[in-house]
Amino acid sequence: MSIERRDIDDGAQAGAMALLARAAAADGRADSRLRGAIDDFYLSDHARLDDRTRLAMGRVLDDLALGVEAALRGHAARLLAARAVPHLADALGRESPATRDRLIGSGLMRDPDLMRELFGRVRQDLLADALPSEAPEDPDRASLLPRLVGAADGVVAAGAMALLSAESRRRIPLPPGQPLSTELPAELHHRLVWWVAAVLRERFGDGAPDALAQLDRALSEAALRSIAAHDEGERLEAVALRLAAALDPQADEFAGLLVEALADRRLALFIALLAHAMGIDYDDAREIVLDPGADRLWLLLRALELDRQSIARIGLALSEADPARDIDRFADGLDVIAAIDPVLARQALAPLLLHRDYRAALVALGRGR
Repeated sequence: MSIERRDIDDGAQAGAMALLARAAAADGRADSRLRGAIDDFYLSDHARLDDRTRLAMGRVLDDLALGVEAALRGHAARLLAARAVPHLADALGRESPATRDRLIGSGLMRDPDLMRELFGRVRQDLLADALPSEAPEDPDRASLLPRLVGAADGVVAAGAMALLSAESRRRIPLPPGQPLSTELPAELHHRLVWWVAAVLRERFGDGAPDALAQLDRALSEAALRSIAAHDEGERLEAVALRLAAALDPQADEFAGLLVEALADRRLALFIALLAHAMGIDYDDAREIVLDPGADRLWLLLRALELDRQSIARIGLALSEADPARDIDRFADGLDVIAAIDPVLARQALAPLLLHRDYRAALVALGRGR
């Protein structure tokens, strides 16, 4: 085969230019990989994600992106078909696997509020799954949540049933690409919906202006429909808070209810009971419970006047479920924890009662120093 210069046609030259472009881009990719490797190397062990959390976060991000996309694509495509724009309806109706990658590549998914919520959700679910299942002291007695479903108090019974339903929704995933409830707080749900709508719009960036105007209108209407249908009160965390408020345990019931919630692997209810009793946000209580260091958790339990035995049972259950926790350190410090005066513990936790935005501003100023 001849390889003289005159045999190189326009197609070969175009291929050569593409090769040169890819080679030039490879420098950028290599630099990006190097920066990522440097960042990863200097991460402290306590900041590095374990494999379970990383995999679970990947699944959650996929489910959210594809679920919201499915809802928006489906409704917008129906609107476009009804408005006699069948070519756009057909194109929009085809699923693309690149939505999550585009959201991540754009930096939108690095939103601190969204990632705080998703990391909290993922770690809560992983910890709940790993909690040890204790044999009941009375084998003839139903476990906590089924017992509450049968409570004489209708508000408690309805709240317990709602929590069972919310846990089922969280733990039984829909088939990939099916519309789903994001279970996000309303503001975060709104952001995600508009981000996904923008990604869908971006795929048609070179279309005719009239067609793009129709597409923008259909996507906007689909997004507003998704936003209007979202009820953050159906989130597992919100349902658990309502049940905790309905239970409103008295001082002599509180410790036993906390211990039983963990034994029944109802971590959301355990967190909600703490949040309700202390008068703090669910997110703050969750962050305290999920922290492997657990210093704030011991203060919180003493602020609520839990006794040594109850704290020991809670600490043991959490330590068995989370390998990042130092059970020996907890055992050695149990007497010190139990000796903390509840008044001093409440004073130490007082900043948690401040408005979240105010606290965020104080933390930001601290970073600046």
